[in-house]
Amino acid sequence: MAQKEKLQCLKDFHKDTLKPSPGKSPGTRPEDEAEGKPVQREKWNSKLDFILSVAGGFVGLGNVWRFPYLCYKNGGGAFLIPYFIFLFGGGLPVFFLEVALGQYTSEGGITCWEKLCPIFTGIGYASIVIVSLLNIYYIVILAWGLYYLFQCFQPELPWAKCKNSWNTDRCVEDTVRKNKTLMLAANITNFTSPVTEFWERNVLSISSGIDEIGEVKWDLALCLLGVWVICFFCIWKGYFTFYIYKDLMSTLSMCKSANTSTVVSSVSQQVVYVTATFPFVMLIILLIRGVTLPGASEGIKFYLYPDLQRLKDPEVWIDAGTQIFFSYAICLGAMTSLGSYNKYKYNCYRDCLLLGGLNSGTSFVSGFAIFSVLGFMAQEQGVDIADVAESGPGLAFIAYPKAVSMMPLPTFWAILFFIMLLLLGLDSQFVEVEGQITSLVDLYPSFLRKGYRRELFIATVCSISYLLGLTMVTRGGMYVFQLFDYYAASGVCLLWVAFFECIAVAWVYGVDNFYDAIEDMIGYRPNAWMKWSWSFITPLLCVGCFVFSLVKYKPLTYNKVYEYPDWSIGVGWTLALASMICIPMVVVIKIIQSDGPLIEVTLGSRPYTLSPSSYPMVLDPTP
Repeated sequence: MAQKEKLQCLKDFHKDTLKPSPGKSPGTRPEDEAEGKPVQREKWNSKLDFILSVAGGFVGLGNVWRFPYLCYKNGGGAFLIPYFIFLFGGGLPVFFLEVALGQYTSEGGITCWEKLCPIFTGIGYASIVIVSLLNIYYIVILAWGLYYLFQCFQPELPWAKCKNSWNTDRCVEDTVRKNKTLMLAANITNFTSPVTEFWERNVLSISSGIDEIGEVKWDLALCLLGVWVICFFCIWKGYFTFYIYKDLMSTLSMCKSANTSTVVSSVSQQVVYVTATFPFVMLIILLIRGVTLPGASEGIKFYLYPDLQRLKDPEVWIDAGTQIFFSYAICLGAMTSLGSYNKYKYNCYRDCLLLGGLNSGTSFVSGFAIFSVLGFMAQEQGVDIADVAESGPGLAFIAYPKAVSMMPLPTFWAILFFIMLLLLGLDSQFVEVEGQITSLVDLYPSFLRKGYRRELFIATVCSISYLLGLTMVTRGGMYVFQLFDYYAASGVCLLWVAFFECIAVAWVYGVDNFYDAIEDMIGYRPNAWMKWSWSFITPLLCVGCFVFSLVKYKPLTYNKVYEYPDWSIGVGWTLALASMICIPMVVVIKIIQSDGPLIEVTLGSRPYTLSPSSYPMVLDPTP
């Protein structure tokens, strides 16, 4: 069939088969519903809305505290070699695949697979399990950040001195540590820093192990409640639902003029623009401040100095692969959900490439901001940079706060840092929760999109997640947090989902068929690199990294000292398998439930006797 006829067939398919799910969507106008007009899925008003939402979603805490540490740990500049291999061979192709899939089907992370490749609907369920568990523990980091931010508004930063109620006799301030004579005179050998004691004894009040959970720390519980309330209202009253704002404003003012909608839409969009861009401004300010500090150049050299011998270690490649999948927020259903709000003719390919550059560029620049400050701190303490370089919460809540306490105007820089941390994390949390909600609502649109049921459903999800998260703000909460972080949303889970996404699109649905769909949307066919990645490169990278991750697996420890008991390791693997088992389980269920041939189970109830040349959604089952 001629290409023109083939594309026309594709348009007819998209119009007739991939039509929006019934029911009232958040963007459905009441007047349209009253007039009986067909419900259409809400769409972004401009491409900037999509770009900022995605940027806010995947440019998060991992860019600031994980990538720089991994770069230093795995050979400095040499780490960029496996990083870029996984970026172009896995991260960008899967990211574009998910966005294009959402845009083409106008569906969330579960129902998009039901329409495209029903037998692999388990991919969507696996993604939802991962993102649901991720949303429970990721927001705890923001609760810690909010607590630190509140503590900044004191005459003196509480982690700078050893004169607080939570400090022990072993607490030694940095001015004393620098003076070896004073250290020997005081006979201090086993000492701790005030910032470490503030983190472990005041913020966490950490217990001896996961067996001793202890009571809830209500100061952290209130901070956790605060960030969940912010998250709830930003999704309920956020950009997607400004029509609800319009209804409320109209009721209060008894006025239904167009001006109300314009004002509310404008205010809502401005909030999105500020929350998405402000962290980048803060990062640039901290970067400028960092590189002007004494000792910054040594920190940057430590960050980038290449050690090519490290490339022989499989763990370096595992770290590169998992970092890519984490930082691009793929395999969570969130990018598919955001893509589903794009207009059908939107050029998602171009903007996905731009967003990929923004994401990886932010990670790279963050390394300069972080290690310039660590170089300054190492010089001030007279120690090696390796002794102060940390990753994860240790960097955000120990190393960096300690560094800013040594700077002039420490309170000012501490406030800037924790505001940046909160906004980076909140944007990611918004997108992940929105992706979770969109995927679940699309499963039962006729029920959950009526009236304010969607808003009540969001409140229910947020409340349940908050209650489960309370286990992580207890005295043993840090152990629970690490258990979730190590297993529930691990690289193994993400690699598993990414592998099956590529298999479903490239080998079951048909990579050429998907390219036809993309061509119909954006007007041209993407570079063949995407096709080859989905078909061969990404699956091979996922399998290799997956196998090496299992071979190099080490049981979880806390601070490289505390070993988790066997029962907790079992709980961790249960969290990991809860998502991974969804894919094979749904495949088996679909086969058992179907009375037709396997090809019909795979492709759904479509006219599967047609070949790809005449019908863009199916494979040819005839010999």
